[in-house]
Amino acid sequence: MIIQPTSLAALTWLGAASGTTAESWRIGVVLSARPLGTTDQGKILLQVGGMTVEADMPGQSGGGGGAPADPRTPFLPGHAPTPSPLPAQFQVRVLSLGSQPTLEVMLPQATESTAQVALRERLPQQGGFAPLLATVQALAQRPVMRQIPAPLRPALAQLEQAMRTPADITTGAGLREAIVRSGLFMESSLAQGPLLASSVGEEDWKAVLLKLSSLLDSYAPPRSGVAQPGLPAMPGRGLDTPPPLLQRGVQPQARAADLANQLARLGAEEDPAPVLSQLHTAVRAALARVEVAQLEATTVPAWMTEIPIKGRDGKDVLQLQLDYVPGPQGEPPRQWTLGFAIDLPTLGPVQGELHLHDLRLSVRLWAERASTTDRLEQQFTALRQRLAACGLLLDQLSCQTGLPRGTGRRTANLLKAQA
Repeated sequence: MIIQPTSLAALTWLGAASGTTAESWRIGVVLSARPLGTTDQGKILLQVGGMTVEADMPGQSGGGGGAPADPRTPFLPGHAPTPSPLPAQFQVRVLSLGSQPTLEVMLPQATESTAQVALRERLPQQGGFAPLLATVQALAQRPVMRQIPAPLRPALAQLEQAMRTPADITTGAGLREAIVRSGLFMESSLAQGPLLASSVGEEDWKAVLLKLSSLLDSYAPPRSGVAQPGLPAMPGRGLDTPPPLLQRGVQPQARAADLANQLARLGAEEDPAPVLSQLHTAVRAALARVEVAQLEATTVPAWMTEIPIKGRDGKDVLQLQLDYVPGPQGEPPRQWTLGFAIDLPTLGPVQGELHLHDLRLSVRLWAERASTTDRLEQQFTALRQRLAACGLLLDQLSCQTGLPRGTGRRTANLLKAQA
């Protein structure tokens, strides 16, 4: 959570009034804080380092240049303190100064769940599937494949087999199977019993990645953040840690063509070690990506998964996001939103969103290329007929040229404080 006081001058004034100085607001300094209650405008009153500030909850419009709260009278007459989502005592760290100093709320460590700890550990490790798919493709097409240790070859074949084909995902049952085997539900499948668990190791994307990563531990230790000669560094290893998938929303992912070309040139050499090391790094990044998606699904009523597709002359990534509004206790959800994104060489980047409320359906599509928009609109009549045959009432069916702006979510509460 972030608190943003509106001005350092206001903090200085408040510091003088409360017997402190603005010098205590140095970058990196940790200050004690506690909620005092709310004002009649619905803002939360916080006492931070001896100063009292007003804070807007998420969704409220932050004021600017308002009068500072009086530390001696935190509540208006007749207004009792109301419960706050913040703990009774917590700490804040000064992140930046300037016209809008930024403070980070540091909640007690005891409130951090195991899932939050695991998510924080895996976020810097995650990377997209495209580099992995390009590496596997380069290995399969080059002579260096003959130099790969024998135990790795069946694992690479299993990885290839675990990828879906376009025909697999063009039916409802096939798409469902692809989602179930995407790695997001591996542990759930294992818990269903030995009959279902027996097929997980060969068909589940995460299970195959785990097996391949374990084998590569012995043959090619990963070199995180270090590119092999002639190869770019893998994504997710820079100074900027990418946010979880649900915070970014669906995004079309193109094939890693440049990486595939460089790997192909390297694959012509006799020594497989550089390619195996790069493969191990890509496998670990993809595995962390799956686990980040799993951990996110435990915190919000939504999940996102990515499905590798064996396309024409290459491999693509289908990204799916499913949100739902929980129904009354004991009843299934009545509202669902399915988003998808894919970048195909023949169509370019395409995104879509399907919103289902009971039997009423709205479909919105976006295509980066105008020619793709025309091709999709030519299928609208057949799509309307198929939806009507399923008993669905179509409220909207449209396709726009140009991709929508990101619609990711935030998983942390934000506060904008006004001194």
